[in-house]
Amino acid sequence: MTISAIAAQAASAGFIAAVSWAGAMDLVTMKIRNSLVLILLGLFALLAPLAGWSITEIGLSAAVASAMLVGTFTLFAFGWIGGGDAKLAPVVALWLGADNASLYLIYSAIFGGVLTLALLQFRVMLLPAFCLNISWVARLHDRKTGVPYGVAIASAALFVYPSSHWANLI
Repeated sequence: MTISAIAAQAASAGFIAAVSWAGAMDLVTMKIRNSLVLILLGLFALLAPLAGWSITEIGLSAAVASAMLVGTFTLFAFGWIGGGDAKLAPVVALWLGADNASLYLIYSAIFGGVLTLALLQFRVMLLPAFCLNISWVARLHDRKTGVPYGVAIASAALFVYPSSHWANLI
């Protein structure tokens, strides 16, 4: 097995685990830790060159991620998304590559819309008594709580990942 194949496998395992964890944590805590975003950034910086990404591919991916960072922080400044979401989305775009960025944004919007509609429906339902003692379920049920958009970001990331450059290296 070549170094690039080993790096691609390690990258895939790390990306899938980190993105899944981010989505789960956002659902349960409404927070995406900076350390998780930094781990994803560091893993990309370490493994992309080892996996055979060219300087051009890395540069284009970084340019798209940078543009997305500006966009997501604009959305954050207006209070439309959380800070963790604003940081997670661009680092995921970095991983997925410039050629998958549009598809990733489309699926993030679709999954985010479905998640929002599901939460709105959930919030008008009566919560069973046993759920009142589960803090994160009760919090999600509260109409004043926002939408854990990291779930949509993670879902879109995992949905698009098989089309990414990484999956083609394995």
